[in-house]
Amino acid sequence: MRVLLLLGSLSGFLSVALGAFAAHGLKPRLSEYQLSIFQTGVHYQAIHAIALILAAILLKVTPAGSALHWAGWCFFAGILFFSGSLYALALTGIKVLGAITPIGGVLFLAGWLLLAYHAWTQVS
Repeated sequence: MRVLLLLGSLSGFLSVALGAFAAHGLKPRLSEYQLSIFQTGVHYQAIHAIALILAAILLKVTPAGSALHWAGWCFFAGILFFSGSLYALALTGIKVLGAITPIGGVLFLAGWLLLAYHAWTQVS
């Protein structure tokens, strides 16, 4: 629980820092398209940082379940694959990096389904 909360908090911090960096430091250096790719990564990282924190809190206040544990790790891995690949793609222009992005999207979806499974089976 502590690790997931820490990872979610740091991910939230980084999403704000990277968003500000994009708006102020990268705007003059990247095309509008590259900047929109980077901002998409920031957006999804922020949303899933909150989801990661939610999973950590739920692990503390509801019956412990492996579904919540795995949901948190799916959200974290999704941030790395989805947002990370978008940051790399935007900064380098190497289009093959875009092939990694869907892996992160599937991990996000798995995290949400695991959270729903926990709600269905454990929350009364």
